[in-house]
Amino acid sequence: MRNLAIAGVIGAILLPAAPLHAATHKVVHRAVKAKPAATAVPLNPAEAFLASNGKQRGVLTTPSGLQYRVLTPGVGPAKPTDADVTLVNYVGKLIDGTTFDQSARPTPMPVSGVLPGFSEALKLMPKGAKYRVWIKPSLGYGDRATGPIPAGSVLAFDIELLDFVSGAQFQQMQQQAAAPAPAAP
Repeated sequence: MRNLAIAGVIGAILLPAAPLHAATHKVVHRAVKAKPAATAVPLNPAEAFLASNGKQRGVLTTPSGLQYRVLTPGVGPAKPTDADVTLVNYVGKLIDGTTFDQSARPTPMPVSGVLPGFSEALKLMPKGAKYRVWIKPSLGYGDRATGPIPAGSVLAFDIELLDFVSGAQFQQMQQQAAAPAPAAP
């Protein structure tokens, strides 16, 4: 509107009185006709990364928004459920490449006891599979900062599913391992 007022003042100085109305009318008419440029809502860094990453060759996206790429397909149709405990190797990174967690050796993880995105990924994997997964903030830590992980972070994991057993089998294995060895005769 300020530009319109300035245009009117400039027009009054430069134009004779009769054409002033016509010149001002044209400026006003153009201002009314011109539509403001559509303002795109800027994506936050996590959304921007996921939008771009989802277009990469071999990246699949689940209905929840978990993204993954199959690096090694694994064998058999069986996949873990929420009632299972998995044995995995994994590396967790931020999208800038910073490693925030890594298994030193095969690590048992209850499927229902990990981040929702990690759990969802495990339930997609048959034994022997290796996936690269990208967990959006709402399936990870959300708006909470946790240790070296900033709030709102996309988490990237390489997960290798070595094996899985039922939770009951896992507890039995733990009890057997904790039981004292029989005395030697």
